[in-house]
Parts: sequence; structure tokens; C-alpha cells
Amino acid sequence: MAQLTLPCVLMRAGTSRGPFFLREWLPADDLARDQALIGAIGASDLLQVDGVGGGSTLTSKVAIVSRSQQPDCDVDYLFAQVGVGQQSVDTRPNCGNMLSGVGPFAIEQGLVAAQEGETRVRVHNVNTGARIDVTVQTPGRRVQYEGSVRIDGVAGTAAPIQLDFLDAWGAVTGSVFPTGRRTDLIGGIAVTCIDAAMPLMVVQAASLGLTGRETPAVLDADAPLLATLESLRRQAGELMGLGDVSDSVIPKPVIVSEGDGPDSITSRYFTPRRCHASHAVTGAIGVAGAFALPGTVASSARQRSGPRNVLVLHPQGRIDVAVAIEGEGAEARIQRAALVRTARKILQGEIHIPDYVFSKPLDGDKPVKKLIAPLVSAALAAAAPALVQAGLADAAYPTKTITIVVPTAAGGANDAMARTIGQKLGGMLGQTVIIDNRAGANGSIASEYVARAAPDGHTLMLGYIATHGMNPALQKLRYDPVADFEPIGLVGYSPTLMVASKNVPVKDVRDLVAQLKAKPDKYTYASAGNGTAPHFAAELFKLNAGVVMLGVPYKGSAPAVNDTIADQTQFMFPSLFTAYPHVKNGKLRALAVAGPKRVPALPDVPTLKEAGVDGVDVTQWYALFAPAKTPKAVVDKLNKAVNQVLADAEVVKRFEDNGADVQTSSPAELGALVKAELAKWKRVVADARLTVE
Repeated sequence: MAQLTLPCVLMRAGTSRGPFFLREWLPADDLARDQALIGAIGASDLLQVDGVGGGSTLTSKVAIVSRSQQPDCDVDYLFAQVGVGQQSVDTRPNCGNMLSGVGPFAIEQGLVAAQEGETRVRVHNVNTGARIDVTVQTPGRRVQYEGSVRIDGVAGTAAPIQLDFLDAWGAVTGSVFPTGRRTDLIGGIAVTCIDAAMPLMVVQAASLGLTGRETPAVLDADAPLLATLESLRRQAGELMGLGDVSDSVIPKPVIVSEGDGPDSITSRYFTPRRCHASHAVTGAIGVAGAFALPGTVASSARQRSGPRNVLVLHPQGRIDVAVAIEGEGAEARIQRAALVRTARKILQGEIHIPDYVFSKPLDGDKPVKKLIAPLVSAALAAAAPALVQAGLADAAYPTKTITIVVPTAAGGANDAMARTIGQKLGGMLGQTVIIDNRAGANGSIASEYVARAAPDGHTLMLGYIATHGMNPALQKLRYDPVADFEPIGLVGYSPTLMVASKNVPVKDVRDLVAQLKAKPDKYTYASAGNGTAPHFAAELFKLNAGVVMLGVPYKGSAPAVNDTIADQTQFMFPSLFTAYPHVKNGKLRALAVAGPKRVPALPDVPTLKEAGVDGVDVTQWYALFAPAKTPKAVVDKLNKAVNQVLADAEVVKRFEDNGADVQTSSPAELGALVKAELAKWKRVVADARLTVE
């Protein structure tokens, strides 16, 4: 399938940035729509270099606008939060910053007629059902972006855009205070769960041992704090009726403290696992509401009904929110909230969406081709056994681009191996080979995707010990590591290394064990997600050392390693392939090998058994798989080609330079390994009593 070309307007809206689309510009099917958004942003990698994203949640946002289906509204606005380093699209939250660009966009696209002076656009937010009046400056009946209004967090000035939230109260959960209380106790900590423009979990800074004036960098570096906030957030999500929010961005955690005066409050807003560089608009509405209403952990000392201006102080300045309160005490209610934002159109034109983000072709076939295609497919299917027996299917394959799906974010061992192999494999097979990072759900997203892909050899997976051994042993998944895949062949092995951030005050493994026994949960460890090798290795270490250490799961080894380097977590058990470059340049300290013997690359690093902790042997393996029912001739051709790639001296050296050993196999040998590993890790799960949590 050729790349998809769509009209697009890129805008800075409030303190966010992203592409704006009319709904009719995007594919009609929601799955294809989301895949187009992933391609537009370049969500597959952390830097988003293949799209218009900026490597941050604040610049990975999308606005989709259409004529409203609501009789009292002008336009419908659907907000989409696209992943950073993972192929995900979340349309559950709202974004008030992106909302500030909806009015100008709707006017310029002809959905709303511009009025002289200023134009009011009534927006229906599809995500929450709320209505917002957006007032845009339109002198001469044209949108004016230039002006003298400055908002904190944005360079320069622009024309004011006023946002009046009419009925955003309880828009997601159905109640402003969805737990039925204005203050709840979770784990002994008082929190307020409020749904006012955005579901929030608000907690006082002092309850967490903070001043509330800490910078985002300081808060992001406090791994125990982040783990505590995430634990509180998940429990708050259950209390708010949102269910399991572990994979959702709502509710958002907010840490509040005293402001600079009777009408201000200081806020640190999380997105939800990182502190916002400034503050979300919808979050500011919720914080201002909690401040203006009595009985919350954020309530102002001076309560009154009627209109009131609240200053929400954030790391880069403040947001002025005008709120109107009706009633007194427990009967007090929010009537209205308004604030001013700005927006700027950056560029307008066409955006080109790469074909590799789509799981199936969209359309574009000529009518005659559509008519004869089923007949041709049926004929080929009927003839397939004879073709395979004659070797013709082998000769024809491959006929288009080959995609190797990687179950982790870019930058980890799986990704590096897949790219190393893909570079050589494409030339050998005479087709382009692309890498598709589908991180999330501990490899399940990628595994399910490949398991359900067409069994023609054009969609493959770089699976490993976690996706085809550990995670299926730990929990029930929507794919079967044996029945849903055709094994192609092993590609390599890599020992697991126990590493520490360079600044953690621990001499060696024995010192760590002693410190943890004296003070359990003193340190935290990062993993590539529950059910992955770093998670199993850490849990086995805790079990066999008799210590307690809090785990922080990430969506892949790359972000987990990055946070360990940054001291946000203190320890990790990555593969040697992943960790070795960082150990070599001094960013991480190698404490031990979680395997049966020392490794030649680090001869002075002992095994965990030598360091006094026996029973932790996690040697990671990596392999290529195809969907079940892929023709044997295609599997055999791929196995032969991959084994030739792995015999290349340059590939062998690249593996060895990163602490991995090339290892080839036949499809049958890999199939036997998967079955043996699955049985082995099921025994470990039972013996160690490991759980998903």
C-alpha cells in the first residue's frame, strides 16, 4: 500500500502542539483513523523523528473537528492523545490547550462563519460530552492570531482566545465528586477525587513530605514519590468508577500547596507519570474548582459563593481561572469557569502517513480489481498446497515490504537486534524491511497484532523470552505463544545484568541486601513491564535475597534504562545487550550477572551466586516468529535467509560489541525451546508465587 496523504493544519494551541484534522480528512474506520494519527505523530519511537510529534506528551496531541451532531453546538471536537515511543491512541481524556485552537481552525475551514470583531464558537467535546464557548478575535471577519496576550509557558504574545466551560462538571464520571465524598483516605493519605473538566486526584504536598514548590525535574527524579502517586492514582481510579486505570492517563495526579495569596494555589500537575512542564488547562479548571469549593484537600481558607478569580500557580507561571460558585458549604456547586489561552497556526498543507502503520490496506483499488480480487484469492487459496509442494510459493515470496514488529520501545535490545537483522535481510530477500515498534502491555500488543496478521510472511515478530515464555506463564493473555505463531529461528542470547544508577550509595550486592534488610523499600527497581525478563529477574532476586524493593514497570527496556540512568529508579535487570553501552560509558554500574557464569565483556563483574544470592538465572533469548499457518516454504526461506544474515561477520561483531551472542536454529528447534521455556517459567511462577502486580 502506498503512503496516505492527508490535508493537515499544524497548530500551537495553548501550551500544546499538534495536527488538526477535519474528520472527513481521516479514514472512516476508527482503527485506520488511529493508525493514521500514530503515523502523523511518529509515535513509534521516543523522539518521533518519523512524524510531527516532539518527543513529549505535550506535542503528541491531535484535534479532530467536524460539524456538530448536537443541535445547540457548532462543532464537535474529539481530542486524541498519541503515544510517545509506543503506538497508542487514547481518546478518553480531554485537552483544554488543544481546545483553544478548535475555534480558529473551525472558522478557517468554513465550519463557522466569522463575525465582525469576534466570533463565538460553541464546541461539543466528544470525549466528555461537555460544551465550551470559544471566543476568537476576528477583525475584518478573519481569524487574528497576532496580539498582546502572553500566557506562561509560551514565548511571545498572541491574540486572546477565551474558553468558557459551560457544563464540564462530572463530564467523564457523571459527578463532580464521583466517590460521593469531597475527601477520601487512600493508604492513610487524604485525597480529593474531582471531575471538573478533567478527572483529577488531588493531594496536599505536605502529605507526601513535599513543599509543593519543587521543580518538575526534581519531582520526576523522585522514584519513590512517582511510585506512591501511581499507586494512589490507580486506587483513586477504582473509587471514581473508572476501573483499572493502569493503562489510562486519567485520573491525573495533582500535588497542591499554598499559593502566594488568598486567591491563589500552587499546583504540580502530572501527565500522569511525569510532572507537566507548566499546567494543563482542564487540570487548572479542576484545581480551581477544588480550591473554590469547601471540603476538599485544596479548599481555600476563604470560602464564598459568586464569581471569583483563582490563580493556579505552576512551574512556568500562572493560569487565571474565573469561577462562579453557587450555594454554601456542602451545597456549593460550580456554575461556570473561564480562562484565556492563545493559539498560532504553524503550517498548513499535506501530511504523508507511511504505510507501515496500517494493519491492512485502506482502499484505492479500481472497481474491476475489487471485483476480480476475491476470485483470484480463491483460486490461489485452492492452488496453495500444490504451489507450496512445487516450490512456487517459495519462489514468489516476498512480494511486498516486510515488517518486523518489535514488542518494545525503540532503543532496547529487541529493537537493536531487529534493526541489525533487518538491514541485511532486506537486501538478501530483495524487499524493504521496516521495523514497527509496538510497545505496551508487556509485549502483548505486538504479539496479538502479529498473531492476527495475514500468514504470508510479510509481517514478522522479533519475540523473546518475555513474549513467548515469561509473560504467558505469568498471566492469561489473548494470544498463545505456541499455537498462534510459526517459529522461524533463534537470533541470539544475552545474559541479564544487574545494574545500578551511578550515584546510588551502594558498594555491591551484599551491601544492597544489607541496606534493604535494614530498611525495606529503600530503593526501587525499573522493569520493562510486568512479565518481562527484567521483572522476573528482579522478583527472583528479591525472593532469594529475602528483601523488599518496589518495582516500577515501564513500556520497554529503553525508557526503564533511561530513568535508571537519571536516578529516578536505582536498580534494573536489563539484558547485557541493552545495558552494556551504558556500563561502558559510565552511566550505569554493573553489580552482578544474573546467570550461571561471568561474561567476557565484564570479567570483573561477579555472578549473583558469587555475590551471595543464588537461584537467579535469567538468560534472555531472541527469535523471529511469523503468524500461525504461514506456508512452510516461506518459513524455510526466511530461516535460511536469517541464518545467512547471522553468519555475516559484521552482524556477529555488532551483537558481540553489545554483549550478545549470535545463535541460530531451525524452526523446529525454536518451537521446542518455546515449549520448554513456557513450562520452565510456569514452574517459577508457581514456586515463587509471582503475580502480575
